[in-house]
Amino acid sequence: MVWPLQELLEGLGVWVLWFIRTCKSKANVTEFNESSSLLHSEQIRTDFQGEQRDDTTTLDNEALLCSICANLNFYQIFLNGIPEEEIITLDYLSSILQKSYQCSFCRLISLHVRRTWMLDEFPHVDISGLECRMFTIHCGCLQLASYPPSKFRCYRLQITMEGIEDLWKKYPAFRIAGGLNIHLMQEDAFKFGRPTDLHCRRVKNTVDIKMVKKWIKLCQGSHGDMCKSLSRIGEHDDRKLPGFVRVVDVVSMSVVPAPSGCRYIALSYIWGGIGAEYWTTKNNIAKRGTPSGLNAAKLPDTITDSILFVRQLSERYIWIDALCIIQDDPEDKFAQIHNMDLVYGLSYLTIIAAGGFTARDPLPGCRPQTRTQQHIEVVQGLHLYAAPPRLREALALSAWNTRCWTYQECALSRRRIYFTGQQVYFECQFDVLCEDIIAESKCDSTSFLKVSRAEYFPQSLNPFTSYMTAVKKCTRRNLTVESDVVDALTGVTNALAKAFGLGDPDRSFRYGMMLTDLHHTLLWQHNPHTPRTRRSLPDGCSSPWPSWAWATWRGAVDYMTEHRYLVTYSEDAWLVDYFGDPLVVEMFVDPWYIVDHSGIILQVDVRRVSRRVVLVRETEGEVSAYSSPRGIIDPTEITSDIHRTLVPGTLIFRTTSSHFAIARRRGEESHASIHHGLFDILSTSSPPTWVGTAVLPLDVTLPNSLEFIVLSRTDLRGTYNEERFQHYHECMLHVMAVGQNEALMERIGLGVIHEAAWIASGAQEKVIFLR
Repeated sequence: MVWPLQELLEGLGVWVLWFIRTCKSKANVTEFNESSSLLHSEQIRTDFQGEQRDDTTTLDNEALLCSICANLNFYQIFLNGIPEEEIITLDYLSSILQKSYQCSFCRLISLHVRRTWMLDEFPHVDISGLECRMFTIHCGCLQLASYPPSKFRCYRLQITMEGIEDLWKKYPAFRIAGGLNIHLMQEDAFKFGRPTDLHCRRVKNTVDIKMVKKWIKLCQGSHGDMCKSLSRIGEHDDRKLPGFVRVVDVVSMSVVPAPSGCRYIALSYIWGGIGAEYWTTKNNIAKRGTPSGLNAAKLPDTITDSILFVRQLSERYIWIDALCIIQDDPEDKFAQIHNMDLVYGLSYLTIIAAGGFTARDPLPGCRPQTRTQQHIEVVQGLHLYAAPPRLREALALSAWNTRCWTYQECALSRRRIYFTGQQVYFECQFDVLCEDIIAESKCDSTSFLKVSRAEYFPQSLNPFTSYMTAVKKCTRRNLTVESDVVDALTGVTNALAKAFGLGDPDRSFRYGMMLTDLHHTLLWQHNPHTPRTRRSLPDGCSSPWPSWAWATWRGAVDYMTEHRYLVTYSEDAWLVDYFGDPLVVEMFVDPWYIVDHSGIILQVDVRRVSRRVVLVRETEGEVSAYSSPRGIIDPTEITSDIHRTLVPGTLIFRTTSSHFAIARRRGEESHASIHHGLFDILSTSSPPTWVGTAVLPLDVTLPNSLEFIVLSRTDLRGTYNEERFQHYHECMLHVMAVGQNEALMERIGLGVIHEAAWIASGAQEKVIFLR
């Protein structure tokens, strides 16, 4: 193409001006006036005119912007940033969607919204009230001695939606929808005198295997034992896979016993209700154990692509549940499932297929034309890219994240490679890396990617906190077979037992309950939106699971702080998902006993709460402290009150019991989606006064009064009538509402009550048989 002489001269002049300005910015970026106008100045317009005849965009840049976007100075915005308090209003989202055909910046926003919100599939969604606003966020800091100052900040645009909360109320499924990030591509970093780190790079049609190998090498070389071994959950270098674990040899295409100390990759994916035609069974295990015995033609795309990816990484072995477990052999399945903490914990890398819905879907990017391509627009001479959601948000949008089994597969893995619909992410215990953001620099950096981690296990140095987090996350996910809920968490409970020295996992955990912290574990609550319905029993199970175990009940489980009982300031405040450990400052039950599967009564080894109880009066007068019954239960007491064989899972302990009237909390309205509500616990005095609060089911008809039993001491102000019962520190008791069923007690709900009210009720000591 031959350009006219005048255009060539004008273009040369523009590049001379650009070169001078760039050199100045490299010499000292801080010389730019940070208070420069964010509106488009004439000088900037002149400098950028005619620049960057991109391969995909050859039209004049000004013609590709609407009047609002053309009035913005994107160079100054990316140079100096926009503080959130100086946020810029763009336009209503509906208008931006309409202008996407004529404005390149509006098109970036529209493309993200249509993809992430799936608006084409939900045309009824009303977005008329959403207004887009823009400010900037730091991508991170780079420590570079060659550049003054030592810290360089790279900015990204944050587009927020004013009015999004109203949309969430109307359409709860859109709660994941929110703002988006727009990044500057690496080819424009030099225009700001900055290195390319933390800018965006072009994503290829298929996964860059060399880059993945680089990520693994960086992890191996930089993170020491934390990512080389499982020291983070108590494992040691001598831990090995059991001899009965098998792996797929991708070279010989056979299913073989895992060679001692072999390096292997694991796969986490969704079966999607299919698989009988490719499963390993008793009939084909012998053939599959021979070279070329595994017929790749019969395998679904997720598995064939995973095998291909392992070969591309120059690795030899991969563990895939459908191929490495004999699916019609109950004994083999039991043994393998109860060693998932080792299978995933010792894997060199775990492939997570987060881009599909079934095993028949390909790994996006493993083969050409299997993932959404990157979209870049040129805006005022700058190459801009609407980045896909970061790792945590990308997983939240995936079907993989809705499955219960996949939680522990991710949490227990030390390194993970996530295949999503738009790109691949890498995660270890220190770093989060991905294809579109340059974050592999050896210079000391604080990358924004790290704040979007998927899972980390254990969550804290407190075993109960890690357990509580796992239960909350697992029970919010789906299971094809309901009774698998305990098995799907067994890898986590095994790892917790080993990490924190809790002893034999089979004795430390029963029915998914952490027996070593029973005083905390019993304090679970049904999620208020979950009906109180029992799970189906596993095949061969002759007796129902106990009511005191969360695994017995379908749906989500909460471990909530005592503040959930404080709702006097808002009718629906308790429905908010507070996250935190329930507070136990003193145990009242000691010892605990449980009936095991053979009918033998065993004492439970429960860890003691060591915190000293401090009763502090705020007014003059004596404080009567609750004194719990102590001592070993006499064997005659176990049989005297019960006239039939005790059912496995029955908890036996000594405490006190009393009856209280209950009444639905005033101000709470019934709603079809709410299945558990707040109830006032009323005193036995006349007239009755409010002395406590309980969460009880709404799906059953409750009597006017319930029996309560004491579990432990806690502390909370405002759940009772403080005019009648004075507040002092740690004056509240955790209580369980129970009902009778064939001489055994069953859990109905949980609450808190004032200590003085409990003492005044004339509570009686009792041996409890809780089933």
